[in-house]
Amino acid sequence: MHNGDKYSLTQDSQVIEGLRAEIEKAEPSKRARILEKFLLAALSSIPWVGGFLSAAESFRAEAGTNRLNHLQTEWLKEHQKKIGILGQALEEIANRLDGLGDEINERVQSEEYLALVRKAFRIWDESDTEEKRRLLSNVITNAAGTRVCPDDVIRLFLDWIKIYNEVHFAVIREIYQNPGSTRFDIWTELYGEIPREDSSAADLYKFLIRELSTGGVIRQERDINSVGRFVRKRTRHVRKGTTPATLESAFEDTKPYVLTNLGKEFVHYTMNEMVRRISTDTVNDQSKS
Repeated sequence: MHNGDKYSLTQDSQVIEGLRAEIEKAEPSKRARILEKFLLAALSSIPWVGGFLSAAESFRAEAGTNRLNHLQTEWLKEHQKKIGILGQALEEIANRLDGLGDEINERVQSEEYLALVRKAFRIWDESDTEEKRRLLSNVITNAAGTRVCPDDVIRLFLDWIKIYNEVHFAVIREIYQNPGSTRFDIWTELYGEIPREDSSAADLYKFLIRELSTGGVIRQERDINSVGRFVRKRTRHVRKGTTPATLESAFEDTKPYVLTNLGKEFVHYTMNEMVRRISTDTVNDQSKS
């Protein structure tokens, strides 16, 4: 390993300690202790962090003895990248929490919130895309600063981030931005040309819509009565001899889709760079409608 690699590894192995030092230097001691609880909860949920710091310490002690084999060296290099990404994410969240003011102090120290942090960073560690990691960071920040949803719902949002992927999130964004979009509208806006009905792309699209519908994120638009109950649509009677010769298209263009209220709250908690904020009053109004 080159000397440059040794120096870089030594630096990156100190990222976590550096985060704590920066917080203590910049903030009053009480605030530092509050944010430290958040950092410790996040780090305790990721098993390899302790192993990396221990291995990095051994590396510093044995750097001149050539006792590390190739596999150990490659493991350190790989986790060197991961610790850098983790350190940056933790620093950004801590800065955003700090910007929310003292009113969140009690919330950030609560065991309920710290349990959410631990769950979020277990999922964060398993996520293989920047998109998912960004959504998780947003959930944790917004869960500290706003209480539109109870913590049980926040845990559901974390599970959605774990099981869904970027194409699911793209459909959710499109329906949020354009409520009442049909499956044809969503596809053409995201991908353009309509593929064949028997293609793998059509199969995947039907699967995405079905997962989001059964998962309670999206639904077909329906009329409601004065007490908020959905009105049953009248069944259309088909005359004999007029039965369609083909099945309904994956890209059907007559049935509009909207986000459920739960889906709208998911957008609020996870995609705030795009949505900014859905106020408590707005969500409450929507839940009554």
